[in-house]
Amino acid sequence: MHVRSTFVALALLAAGASVQANNLLDQLKEQAGAAVNSQGSGNSGAGGSALSNLSLGGFKMPAIGSSTIGSAAGVLEYCVKNNYLGGDAASVKDKLLAKITGQKKQENDFASGAKGLLKGGDGKSLNLKGLSSKVKEKACDYVLKNATSLI
Repeated sequence: MHVRSTFVALALLAAGASVQANNLLDQLKEQAGAAVNSQGSGNSGAGGSALSNLSLGGFKMPAIGSSTIGSAAGVLEYCVKNNYLGGDAASVKDKLLAKITGQKKQENDFASGAKGLLKGGDGKSLNLKGLSSKVKEKACDYVLKNATSLI
């Protein structure tokens, strides 16, 4: 009988964790929607756009701007290669790469980004490899939306 009650308690605990994860995902979707809706003129400087206020699981996303073009292009490469993005993401990446050709730091940042490491102009970084698939999709969307404003 004690084993059965322990099993029931574990099942309830697992169900609660699932509900909490779904709530976190819902909050993320709301924040992403609010950030997209609040994006006005779009600041393309080192500070990034209004979308830089987006947080994933409590982590504030790194700011994407003109000083992080290489990193953004690399992450787009990572996202396309791993099927988190399609459509015009490859084209956006190619246009960003054209802007950084010959710039050693930006090219190094591209190499890191292609491995899943997003470096922001605000000193923050995010390794996409450690994230769940759903959060990676959101992070990739974030990078694409911000990178598009840098073209």
